[in-house]
Amino acid sequence: MSRFQEIGVSKAVVEQLHANGITEPTPIQEQAVPVLLKGTDVIAQAQTGTGKTLAFILPILERIDLSNPEIQALIVTPTRELALQITTEVKKLTAELAGYKILSVYGGQDVEQQMKKLKGGQHMVIATPGRLLDHLRRETIDLSRVSMLVLDEADQMLHMGFLPEVETIIKQTAQKRQTMLFSATMPKEIRTLAKRYMHEPVDVRVKSTQITVEEIKQIVVETTDRAKQAMLRHLIDTYRPFMAIIFCRTKRRASTLNEALLSFGYESDELHGDLTQAKREAVLKKFREAKLQLLVATDVAARGLDIEGVTHVFNYDIPHDAESYIHRIGRTGRAGGDGLAITLVAPKDRMHLDIIEKGIQMRIERKEATVTVNTRTNENNRRPQTSARKEEDAGYRQRREQNIKRNVERAKKHNKRNKRK
Repeated sequence: MSRFQEIGVSKAVVEQLHANGITEPTPIQEQAVPVLLKGTDVIAQAQTGTGKTLAFILPILERIDLSNPEIQALIVTPTRELALQITTEVKKLTAELAGYKILSVYGGQDVEQQMKKLKGGQHMVIATPGRLLDHLRRETIDLSRVSMLVLDEADQMLHMGFLPEVETIIKQTAQKRQTMLFSATMPKEIRTLAKRYMHEPVDVRVKSTQITVEEIKQIVVETTDRAKQAMLRHLIDTYRPFMAIIFCRTKRRASTLNEALLSFGYESDELHGDLTQAKREAVLKKFREAKLQLLVATDVAARGLDIEGVTHVFNYDIPHDAESYIHRIGRTGRAGGDGLAITLVAPKDRMHLDIIEKGIQMRIERKEATVTVNTRTNENNRRPQTSARKEEDAGYRQRREQNIKRNVERAKKHNKRNKRK
């Protein structure tokens, strides 16, 4: 008997897990799944990358009544990317399991198409708050029979100002329901929400800070605001990341930095809330296939991203707390792989660096680096190309092209496998 079966997962679902290369439950799954299978409310504190998505998906799949066409499970997430990621996970597991009807509901999609699918009956809906409220106002969705409610990344919904909308949604669900709250951090407002709407919840906590510290090499590079962009280019040229995510504090700063990187000849694009859904999906597709080297992103846009092959994370703007720092650097070093996280720190950022180091209980290594600040943006400002550098770049480009071909082939095989399912 597999370990998944020991914690209560049916043989049919375990076979699908194995078919997708998942053979052992993670700590959060081992703790949460048996409790959730009993119908108990759960407050689970775990970072992204710990397997928390399966921790709530598996009990839901076991408890859905396929003979009942009404919406029985509702998963609320803060972003479209996370909604899509969860939907993909569910559909992978149910591809060979007949009868499950799953729908993702988020902004940027054709609302008429969503309405048609909702009329056809769905067992599980994975939604963002804004579009879900839109359907509630139109009276095109009925949540009164929802018996399983998941609030995923609850702290991010708080940071994005979604808590009032979340409360409105909760009130539309059945009073006798199971509520599952998953969050990386537990601010006072989240605890208050749980106390108001949950019934004797069981606390499940999985610490991942030490895992992050051990698996990801972390460096601080001190610089100034004026020299920050030149320093970033110097670090990219020095460390030569295969794929890197560069975090900025705001959408405007992400867009400005991406334009600058493109002007210097880097393979870069941006990911933030002002992009259309089609553009966001196109950017992520290019990045997943390694056709981009650099992805300049905001925290919210990159929340929940799980992209294989990210070797480096650059904190162009330092995060203001340890939890956000852990989420950012967790984009690299996934699944036990090595990663490098580099944080640029200007004099005004030192207070935030102190907060982060206290939160992760370690002092991050300092690296000295100096650059010449050049404010010109014309063609002559591109990276110098000595003959030795040209040979080095040619070899690097060749390796990148080989990696790109390998990733594209892997993506094609993955798509073919999904179509057969």
